[in-house]
Amino acid sequence: MWSAGCMEQWMPTAAMVVTNIVIAVMTALLKQALNQGMNRLVLITFRQMLATVFLGPIAYFKERKRRPKFTAEVFVYMFLSGILGPVLLQYTLFVGLEYTTATFAATFSNLLPVVTFLISLAFGYEALEVRSKSGSAKISGTLVSLTGAMLLTFYKGPSLTHHHLASSPSSTPVVVSSDVDDHGHASAVRWVLGSVSMLANVVGFAVWLLLQRLLMRRYPAVYSATALMSLLSFVQAGALALSTQPSTVEMWKLRGTVEIAAVVYCGVVASGIGYLLLTYCVEKRGPVFTAAFSPLSQMFVAGIDLFFLHEPLYLGSVLGSVLVIMGLYLVLWGKREEAAAAASVAPVKPVPMQVAAGQGDVAEQQERV
Repeated sequence: MWSAGCMEQWMPTAAMVVTNIVIAVMTALLKQALNQGMNRLVLITFRQMLATVFLGPIAYFKERKRRPKFTAEVFVYMFLSGILGPVLLQYTLFVGLEYTTATFAATFSNLLPVVTFLISLAFGYEALEVRSKSGSAKISGTLVSLTGAMLLTFYKGPSLTHHHLASSPSSTPVVVSSDVDDHGHASAVRWVLGSVSMLANVVGFAVWLLLQRLLMRRYPAVYSATALMSLLSFVQAGALALSTQPSTVEMWKLRGTVEIAAVVYCGVVASGIGYLLLTYCVEKRGPVFTAAFSPLSQMFVAGIDLFFLHEPLYLGSVLGSVLVIMGLYLVLWGKREEAAAAASVAPVKPVPMQVAAGQGDVAEQQERV
């Protein structure tokens, strides 16, 4: 029998493993739904609707005695957070998923701490001591991760598994060389467009995290803020879908098991349960602990891709992933050393709930989702 102390020690680790499994399954489901032609804005609308229904009651009962006043300024911050985070960031994620692979998209999410560090440094939220070990580690990690991102974007490489051209000669149609060249060029263009979309997703997510920092100073109620942002983004995505897409009933119908499973799973399990697990881990162990587990979701996604979805694994993705993960851990090590040094000089009481709000919606990490 495990003691209560042992359970308390291992629960955050188990919760982070479960969270990354949730993210991996969500990424694979989204990839399948998009491949079947599901409208991106419709998917975002349904997902945010279910997230609102799930998180709303939790936020109401958990924070009803300490919910701050809802002002016009807070509404503006939430409105901007909703349109930037759940709507635009999910849309760029879906474009990246559709044009590349689930494993590739999961790899790019590991760039988030690096890009957040760069933007925080530019806006003066982050300090950098170049001559210290922590500063050198953060600089080195940033350069290594960005090199990996460039490799992921511009070098696809040969497929290491599942060569789709291995069909029998009798059943293979004759294809002229110009058609092959055109197809290869189109595939390369889609890959680069998907990479740029994923890079825009990571940069936008980093900006969104800084916006959350400002929002949490004015409305320090994490669950209520997330539920209200889900509600606003549901309205925003629905309005965008109605105004930019052909207004037909067919567009809003969920066709098949995959589309229904993607909407329900992403809205309830990823945005709801996954968010609660992530918040628990940040409260118990801090943001560096949770970020250190992010490569796990990439490994789980790669396993699902290879053994269930039979997606090809490319050499460029493997090499780029290794560099991105190496850079991620260098940056995280530098941040941990910097925090330890600051705590030894002047201990400050942490504010984990603000960081939890920054980690917000799990699909967006994916998303983040």
